[in-house]
Amino acid sequence: MENRSEIFDVIVVGAGIMGSSTAYQTAKRGKKTLLLEQFDFLHHRGSSHGESRTIRVTYPEEYYPKMVLESEKLWEEAEAEVGYKVYFKTSQFDLGPSDNKSLQATISSCQKNRIPVRVLDHNQVYEELSGKFQLTEDWIGVVTEHGGVIKPTKAVSLFQTLAIKNGASLRDNMEVVDIKKDDSEDAILVCTRNDQRFWGKICIVTVGAWMKRLVEKVTGLTLPIQPLETAVHYWKIKEGHEAQFMIDSGFPTFASYGEPYIYGTPSLEFPGLLKIAVHGGHPCEPDERTWAASPSALTALKEWIQSKFGDLIDSSGPVVRQSCMYSMTPDEDFVIDFLDGEFGKDVLVAGGFSGHGFKMGPVVGRILADLAIEKQAKYVDLKHFSIKRFEGNSKGNAKDFDDQVNSVG
Repeated sequence: MENRSEIFDVIVVGAGIMGSSTAYQTAKRGKKTLLLEQFDFLHHRGSSHGESRTIRVTYPEEYYPKMVLESEKLWEEAEAEVGYKVYFKTSQFDLGPSDNKSLQATISSCQKNRIPVRVLDHNQVYEELSGKFQLTEDWIGVVTEHGGVIKPTKAVSLFQTLAIKNGASLRDNMEVVDIKKDDSEDAILVCTRNDQRFWGKICIVTVGAWMKRLVEKVTGLTLPIQPLETAVHYWKIKEGHEAQFMIDSGFPTFASYGEPYIYGTPSLEFPGLLKIAVHGGHPCEPDERTWAASPSALTALKEWIQSKFGDLIDSSGPVVRQSCMYSMTPDEDFVIDFLDGEFGKDVLVAGGFSGHGFKMGPVVGRILADLAIEKQAKYVDLKHFSIKRFEGNSKGNAKDFDDQVNSVG
């Protein structure tokens, strides 16, 4: 039942990794915080569930590595506060053709950010990784120590637990259908499909693949954020080789540059299985998913696994498949900005995390809390994440390297 006398300092809409970490940050700073989720908490319909996400600093863009390094610290601080681990460290291994623009830009980005990086030829890769990766002469490997695996569902639960511990209110099955300026209350009114109404001084929208639809309904503004349905696959390690691919044995998280961009994590969540997937998907509306894998993506994965792992991994087909959602911007960069217009600085949106944002959930939560409370972000330049970058320029930020995420049929 609505209570017009109760006005929250902050209402966060969307309880995935970004919303949950934001609610934790604002509650920790003493702000009366409400976190709303349209489905059950820890549901599997969006982008913040499953068994593993990669954390890495190897980005061709020079502005992401510092955010990842800061996020590493914040993951560890949150773990210490809650008392259990969600972040498991290993090294990161990037591989691809030596002339690949994105891979070369990644090496340059690490060097400019003073991140130690080692570039290996195909023979050095074979020796260093004990023959597990088999590269041709025209491919190189890139090794950095900042890698690892994050447990996503457990991580979202971590931040929701800490938000509650710091005094936040959490409500699920609250689908937000409208956000209005309520001048009579000098507040933002948030309305749900089940006729609940909540008032807040600030509203932060972090609804992932539902972002474009909700913002368009609220403001008429069309954010160029396209939902993509993607699939994660796990492949069986051949008998006798299981220990070589375990995270405890030092096997790295990895990414293969080119077409398609393929990534993977060490054996951790499913013993004897290795996660290897295509970084891409097919456009869809988040409520109209097929929950099926792309045949072309599977074909590409089988060929890649056979060429890189040979007889160590069974490439005949995956044994486990999980569906997930990306929310893609044209330039694969985030959207973190005030909606402005009639809302001024009272409504913030954060979306378009494009399949690579999960690792930065803690730092995005801190940024959003800074913006909500102080109207400016500390220690980070948000110009790359502005809504205005798309005005008169549908592609957004200009980049000198190839896209990493592609639509697959």
